[in-house]
Amino acid sequence: MKTVIDCTQIQTRAQLHDALQNALSLPDWYGRNLDALADCLGDIRGDTQLVLQHFGVLKDRLGFYAHTLEIVLRRACEDNDHLTVTYTELDT
Repeated sequence: MKTVIDCTQIQTRAQLHDALQNALSLPDWYGRNLDALADCLGDIRGDTQLVLQHFGVLKDRLGFYAHTLEIVLRRACEDNDHLTVTYTELDT
């Protein structure tokens, strides 16, 4: 499954977690924080590609939180062979 999140549509942490929950079909009990995200990403069993479009915009808006998100996603990909994450920037 390939799923795309357009980061230009995200202004807040809450919107980020809404987008992640919807895109990755995370369970209702998803805790809407990065620790809970890490837990849920470890449970993914089907091949999943997450594409974060215009990630630089998200980094500008959420700062350190977006940086920490990158770390969580990188570790999840290292630990779960079913998950890949791709980042794209604005077209020039």
